Amino acid sequence: MGLSDETLLAGMADGDRDAASAFVRRYQARVFGLALTIVRSPEVAEEVAQEVFLKAWRHAGTYDARRGRVATWLLSIAHNAAVDAVRYRHEDPVDPELLAAVLAPDRATHGFAEDDTATRVTLRDALAALPVEQRAPIVLMTFQGLTAQEIADRDGVPLGTVKSRVRRGLRRLRDGMGARHD
Repeated sequence: MGLSDETLLAGMADGDRDAASAFVRRYQARVFGLALTIVRSPEVAEEVAQEVFLKAWRHAGTYDARRGRVATWLLSIAHNAAVDAVRYRHEDPVDPELLAAVLAPDRATHGFAEDDTATRVTLRDALAALPVEQRAPIVLMTFQGLTAQEIADRDGVPLGTVKSRVRRGLRRLRDGMGARHD
């Protein structure tokens, strides 16, 4: 079975790289798996796992066996790091100024005639009024040419979620545009 978790952690606290390597090998799958279930992106889960093991290395000397097992201590660090990664992973909100530039009168290539300023303004306002989870994928699809799958992969959400958000957002845009032109 090898060295105990506590022995490996004590070795890490003393700067023993072999102990750290053994510790990472022992826990890498569990830490990565926990992170993946929270962040839902293998790339982000890998970053979280690296951060967790760095924190464990730096704080190995603070571990107190009276407060719980090593696995519990490490997985709580992993959980907190994964939640932080989700919390701080911003959604690239759509800036209304950017939309205004895209929908400006000189952008006739987007299907608007010069004299259709009112429609552009209405569309810009309707887009700005959408919740960011609906607005962002619509803008990414429309103006950046991303597919629903690419957006799902980028945001770490299921494909069906992206499609639902786009569908609801387009429905709200259509309703908003119709109400303003009646």
